Amino acid sequence: MKNFYAALLKYMSKEQIVKVQRAKVGIAGCGGLGSNIANVLVRSGFGDIEMIDHDVIEPSNLNRQNYFLDEIGFSKVEMTAKRLIGINPDVYIMAKKLFLDKDNIAGQFKDRDIIFEAFDSAESKKLFLETFGNSGKLLIMGSGMAGISNEKPIAVRKIKENVYIVGDEEADISKGFPPLAPRVIACAAMMAGVGLEQVLNR
Repeated sequence: MKNFYAALLKYMSKEQIVKVQRAKVGIAGCGGLGSNIANVLVRSGFGDIEMIDHDVIEPSNLNRQNYFLDEIGFSKVEMTAKRLIGINPDVYIMAKKLFLDKDNIAGQFKDRDIIFEAFDSAESKKLFLETFGNSGKLLIMGSGMAGISNEKPIAVRKIKENVYIVGDEEADISKGFPPLAPRVIACAAMMAGVGLEQVLNR
């Protein structure tokens, strides 16, 4: 095993690491959820990740997204790829700078086993579910992780055999809740955790 995976043997069995390495993951969006999901996945041993995002890093992203001041203006997907390779040089990353819409989304993530939805808008989330909901792929979506209050905790809900939603399903930016690091990053980590659990239980 390579150095990263050899070190991971301290916490996971060889069989578990092989399962995680072989899983093909897709991430739709590299913002607050996607950039942090990618970080957690690679640290958990995932070794084959396709990421798609069209955006560049802005100062307003730094409060919750996995980027730094000197990366402002650079492509989110390219900076995320660079960071993941810095964690594990042997990870395979397919980074696409692309705006996903109804005309091109169906052609993406074709060979992926798991796809994480990490969009900002409800319209994009709906399009994602309509496109991949009956694909048989494992879908892990985020909904409701904005704001400060933890009165409604972030939770995992299984809505179909292959679809999970993580969040409180209510606290949205469009409703005036601010996107802040504690709940956004917690939601991203929980989404990655769902993926890890499902892969290890196969």
